Amino acid sequence: MNSNSNALNPQQQLLDPQMGDFSHPNPAEFQSQPHPHPHPQPQQRRPRGFAATAAACGGNPISATTAAGGGKGRREREKEKERTKLRERHRRAITSRMLAGLRQYGNFPLPARADMNDVLGALAREAGWIVEADGTTYRPSPPAQMAAFSVRSVESPLSASSLKNCSTKVSLDFQQSVLRMDESLSPASFDSVVVTESETKSKNYTSASASPKCLEAHQLMQDVQSGENNFTGTPYVPVYVVLASGIFDNYCQLVDPEGIGLELKHLKSLNVDGVIVECWWGIVEGWSPQKYVWSGYRELFMIVHQFQLKLQVVMAFHEYGGGDSGDGLISLPQWVLEIGKDNQDIFFTDREGRRNTECLSWGIDKERVLRGRTGIEAYFDFMRSFRTEFDDLFAEGVISGVEIGLGASGELKFPSCSERMGWKYPGVGEFQCYDRYLQQNLRRAARSRGHSFWARGPDNAGHYNSKPIETGFFCDRGDYDSYYGRFFLRWYAQILVDHADNVLSLASLAFEETQIIVKIPAIYWWYKAASHAAELNAGYYNPMNQDGYFPVFEVLKKHSVTMKFVCSGFHVDCQEFDEALADPEGLSWQVLNGAWDQGLTICGQNAYPCYDREEHMRLVEASKPRNDPDQRHFAFFAYQLSVPKVQRAYCFSELDHFIKSMHGDLVCDPES
Repeated sequence: MNSNSNALNPQQQLLDPQMGDFSHPNPAEFQSQPHPHPHPQPQQRRPRGFAATAAACGGNPISATTAAGGGKGRREREKEKERTKLRERHRRAITSRMLAGLRQYGNFPLPARADMNDVLGALAREAGWIVEADGTTYRPSPPAQMAAFSVRSVESPLSASSLKNCSTKVSLDFQQSVLRMDESLSPASFDSVVVTESETKSKNYTSASASPKCLEAHQLMQDVQSGENNFTGTPYVPVYVVLASGIFDNYCQLVDPEGIGLELKHLKSLNVDGVIVECWWGIVEGWSPQKYVWSGYRELFMIVHQFQLKLQVVMAFHEYGGGDSGDGLISLPQWVLEIGKDNQDIFFTDREGRRNTECLSWGIDKERVLRGRTGIEAYFDFMRSFRTEFDDLFAEGVISGVEIGLGASGELKFPSCSERMGWKYPGVGEFQCYDRYLQQNLRRAARSRGHSFWARGPDNAGHYNSKPIETGFFCDRGDYDSYYGRFFLRWYAQILVDHADNVLSLASLAFEETQIIVKIPAIYWWYKAASHAAELNAGYYNPMNQDGYFPVFEVLKKHSVTMKFVCSGFHVDCQEFDEALADPEGLSWQVLNGAWDQGLTICGQNAYPCYDREEHMRLVEASKPRNDPDQRHFAFFAYQLSVPKVQRAYCFSELDHFIKSMHGDLVCDPES
């Protein structure tokens, strides 16, 4: 009975641990037993993995384990996995750069998370094919090929039919010029590229075939070029001029009321919509906590009101001027600096322990270190005092908006690229998280993650003026993409997001039913590097294939805040762009389209004074892009004048042209 049981259930012997060996107790006896009812045996599965290794080693599991662990097969598989990951990461980086280039230079309306189907569809449409939603692709009918020319003929008496009589060679050259683009220009300037190339081609072929019809086509392209800077009928974008910062002394007294009145009169004659005034924390609450002096601002606001100009104010909780800039220093309140002498950790601190007094560290947002108040409580008291003092101007609608300063230079960023700390463009900057309070926050985050040894800043991130390739943290495939690097950068960026959320929550209480504005920086250098090192140091976790601005947009949308984006990079030449892997237009495309997709209201501001017509026109094109299918545009534009009086006289003439273009009143550009 037992032998039959063993013979009929061989799998039980393999699974029973008390059987000892894997074979039958008596193999010879087992083989000699007759099988009265022979039946076909089921096909055995091919052993895999550990079973295959065990079979090769004679059924001994110890030998199998030794063979598997000691062989090179396992190590080779691990190496192959790592190589596959690197190849996939490299492939994704190439794809991301291709998508960014097509968006920026090819005028392709690709979504933020585009795949290869979107790219193929966009390229096919650009080549003249029709691609339907289900992927069906076919050539259009022959008349559709003239659609591009018929659209351009709206503003000209020439029609598309007049173009058909041109020679075939000229027509083909016109079509080729549409597809050729200068890689140094943005999508907003795409039309200008087409005009320039077409004009060149038409000049070359006029001598060869100067038929009347071809001259009409050439005239058509010239008409398009002359209307390149024609902004008649474009959306009305209000223009606010930022007044100079040195109009108040340290005791909040207006320095030159008559001069300010003359300047406001001149601005009014240029049809400026309003002015922007910075309310400095270091002046209003400069000497004693919770003692606010608004007398100078009251006098200024009355002058602005007399000229019937709109008014926007900035709650400036940062330091301004000093150093090599030549401007007068507006520091933080003196009583805050006195606290800082005894407790230097209230300021941002770099890895070497140097303190930056441009603004208070975000680590004290909820720490009662300011004479019994936290950082955000001090900000809220200042905002509430302003709202109470100028309640009449809010009621009359004179004050149309309030900008909340959230960091260095009034922008939402860590002071990672501070010139007073020795930074020079295009250095990557340094992390600013080494004060006591932020280090405590980092330790709590590391313990909650289960890795207490991660409670430290990167030790291979270079210094202020390093390049990404010179560091082990920001270089390609550097530690920024390791497990620790991703943890640290997410924590660092979350500090920025939490600070914005905390301050805006109180600002919404202080300024109910008032437009609140937050300024986002334009950190465009090293944007083409995989790590986006400068943005990482500033608090934006925006490496390749990662959208570091989306969490910020969510907070702004939560509080119904208008985003002010700094239009920057126009003053830098192409050689500096190449050396710093800079891409201001690519950054602008990501930030503006991401914010618009979130339903945010956007306004703009020039980072540096503009001195020529070209820079002004680029600001206009950035404010209301012509090629935007949804016709989105800025809600208003904050214009910074040049400081020296001599330069300002020249800029007023350019400002007149700029304002007319922004208002949509400019009939034509006299320099075209």
